[in-house]
Amino acid sequence: MAQQLQNVTLAAPGFGGINTQDSPLLQSQSFSAICDNAVIDKQGRIAARNGYTIVPSNASSVITSGDGVEMVSEFVQQNGTKVMFSAASNKIFTGTTTLTDVTPGGYTISANKWDTCSIANKFFLFQKGHFPLVYDASTSALTKIVDHGSAAGVPPSANICVAAYGRVWAADTTTDQKTIYWSDLLDGVDWSGGSSGSLDLTNVWPNGYDTIQSIQAHNNLLVIYGKNSILVYAGANSPSTMVLQDTIKNIGAVNRDCVVSTGVDLIYVDSTGVRSLGRTIQEKSAPIGDISRNVDNDIRRFILSDGANIRTVYDPQNAFIIVSFSGIGVVYVFDTRAPLQDGSLRTTTWSSIDPLSMTVNADEELLIGVTGGWGKYTGQQDNGQDYELSYFTHPLDFGDSSRSKFLKKINLTTFQGSNARVVLQWGFDYVDDFTKSAFRLATINAAQYNISEFNTSAEYAKSPVLINTQRVNARGSGAVVTIGLTSTVAGQPLAIQQLNVYSLVGRIV
Repeated sequence: MAQQLQNVTLAAPGFGGINTQDSPLLQSQSFSAICDNAVIDKQGRIAARNGYTIVPSNASSVITSGDGVEMVSEFVQQNGTKVMFSAASNKIFTGTTTLTDVTPGGYTISANKWDTCSIANKFFLFQKGHFPLVYDASTSALTKIVDHGSAAGVPPSANICVAAYGRVWAADTTTDQKTIYWSDLLDGVDWSGGSSGSLDLTNVWPNGYDTIQSIQAHNNLLVIYGKNSILVYAGANSPSTMVLQDTIKNIGAVNRDCVVSTGVDLIYVDSTGVRSLGRTIQEKSAPIGDISRNVDNDIRRFILSDGANIRTVYDPQNAFIIVSFSGIGVVYVFDTRAPLQDGSLRTTTWSSIDPLSMTVNADEELLIGVTGGWGKYTGQQDNGQDYELSYFTHPLDFGDSSRSKFLKKINLTTFQGSNARVVLQWGFDYVDDFTKSAFRLATINAAQYNISEFNTSAEYAKSPVLINTQRVNARGSGAVVTIGLTSTVAGQPLAIQQLNVYSLVGRIV
């Protein structure tokens, strides 16, 4: 005989992010199987991500059709003036609302994956196989470094550059991936005089051989990532006497752009997943943290197919780290607000957006280079196009996977989502054959909708109309049930507040 109606309540569904690593039935209900085009908001809810709007009005006329912006970087001059640089179609541009081609005359560019840094009121661009460039704020001119009026020596045509400890550091040329070079102090155009120099790491790698993938400054240390090892140097403010403080074996960085600093940590993509070097890197054995633990198998699979195209960025305003596999259009987003108990970060994915480059400017705005231009991470459309938010639970067994579940009702509570079309779905026993119920959320009064700080507790109490509960009569039966929803995001924010699933629990199957 059927038992009384039982309820599963998912408050803040998907709070733990995606978990594709562990057995579905052994997981906490806070994890989700799918959480796409979503972020974890400040209240711990699954919410629709922002979109982007292409900023330069003339992007379509100066960027070749089908090409994308593979570098976007902001140079803040000493007087506070900001110059935005971007690269596409084998050209270098400056400008925000309007792009201006500033490629030096007679300079041939064959790729757009520049690395950039700035020091002493100059902005530097490095790319393997290309003579390095410098933009001097005093002349507002972009030239080859060797053509600068104060140049000395020839800088390496390197793929990596970083400004740290008063000088420009560079590495990874077409013929040498084991030597690190540095400029004179406070003079990024002098590569032969003063305290400029180089260091051959051939005999330093702990595994005997490696290649430089990235250089980072962290906690007064110089961290050099190889593919299979990490070197940590102390005293980099005086490179000629800096000393090797630590080495880490059998772990490294996949490429140049897969390492990002959060200010207190270095996050990087190793061949085994996304990892944290940790704040205590100065200790003899630097701790390694696996922040992508819940999606490691997926991450590893994508690294194998698209490791060369990984891009990362840390957005402090939105408190997340983006790891983009730009060659295959896969994006993982790691929320940094509240790590899980095992130290991993709550994870969501983005689709229908393919960042080719990313940066955060001085105003803490996330800028994304895409096909056809670059845009700001804002609004709820992708340059005027709608996108789809998707959330699916893991199979729910109501505490007993051996008994039949007769689904009766599903209550979905959402936050915002004015007039959004939502499709609620449910299916049984691991089969992707879902029953669907479509409906529209209530239209939110504009005066209440546009209040500031809408997601604080005070404003929440003032505007109950922002909360919408939809009650759907359900049907069907099985040992386990999966609940999901999709919603077309068409310019309005939307968050999933709560999910209540009611079922009769019957006989043993």
